[in-house]
Amino acid sequence: MTATLTTFQLSTGRLRPWREGDEDALSHHASNRHIWNNVRDFFPYPYTPRDAHSWVRSNKSYQQPNNLAIEIEGQAVGNIGFTVKDDIYRYNAEIGYWLSEDYWGRGIMTEAIQVMTDYIFKNFQVNRLFACVLEGNIGSMRVLETAGYQREAILRKAAIKNNQYLDEYIFAILRAEHRGQ
Repeated sequence: MTATLTTFQLSTGRLRPWREGDEDALSHHASNRHIWNNVRDFFPYPYTPRDAHSWVRSNKSYQQPNNLAIEIEGQAVGNIGFTVKDDIYRYNAEIGYWLSEDYWGRGIMTEAIQVMTDYIFKNFQVNRLFACVLEGNIGSMRVLETAGYQREAILRKAAIKNNQYLDEYIFAILRAEHRGQ
């Protein structure tokens, strides 16, 4: 699979592999406390040019990428990616994403999730895709439901962010439920 095959047109912008030259836009759009408050702690804040360089370098060489840049008007303004789990969960993949606050509320992420869901089910041996959303991130919950995911569970006070215990909401879609199959 070439990089061309992993480029997907969206109504506004496209999904494409990360590449050199994305670092400035990435550090600009990712260094946002409102984004950081809703993602895992391994996502840096502030998001420095060094962090951006490291991310791009680690993601630009895959033949079949698991992280794609969300590009709008020629700039990388977000990411959507997945991780296939292992052992007894080897047919599960966790999907994760973020988008520049400048583009929230425009339907971009819903479309990106639908496209990425198609990509995963068509190219990987995955039976179940799931996403974990922290308590209070109502926008992300709506996006997942609009994209066809169902709320499966609430893990009570399972996460800690900003020194507060938070509920974690689990949303999932099965291969058999997916419209692209």
